Amino acid sequence: MPGPAQAPVCTFVELVTAVREARESDLEAVAGIYAAAALTPATFDLEGRPVQWWREVLAAAAPAAGHLLLVAERDGEVAGYAKSGAFKVKPAYDTTVEISAYVHADHRGAGVGDALYTGLFERLDATPLRLAVAGVTRPNEASDRLHRRHGFTDVGTFHGVGVKLGRAWDVQWLERPLRGAPDLPREESDAG
Repeated sequence: MPGPAQAPVCTFVELVTAVREARESDLEAVAGIYAAAALTPATFDLEGRPVQWWREVLAAAAPAAGHLLLVAERDGEVAGYAKSGAFKVKPAYDTTVEISAYVHADHRGAGVGDALYTGLFERLDATPLRLAVAGVTRPNEASDRLHRRHGFTDVGTFHGVGVKLGRAWDVQWLERPLRGAPDLPREESDAG
């Protein structure tokens, strides 16, 4: 005789309706999320970016090159976004992307950041790119936990590198290898 039916398990990530490529109609919400972050030490921009700047980011999206702008939609609204793009402008860095994610204050703690990074890394791991890097203003335990859950490891810390809100902030740099990268020989550093 079968036992009682078990209720389905619902994870935080499942509560996010969709993680998808951003559309023009999302950009005002994305700009608003970033403008709120600019009031904090989470970014070293001192103010948000206008919607036109986000239009240019969207127009420059090139998934094969790892230049992505994704949104998490929850209950019919944009709950957060993740962005990946060029790390540096020198051509030898083209196989490395810098990533970031920001979540609307009303949706923090609900798995939106995890959903965004899951969607972002599904896409990035399908490219031949080698490495994702992220800079995290310290202290930021939530961001640190998010990055570590998604396979990032510590590279090092720039001390007092950003001045904002009347104080100097440290930035911890993290890296995550991407799974689609071809195996290439590499010189090991003699620095120790």
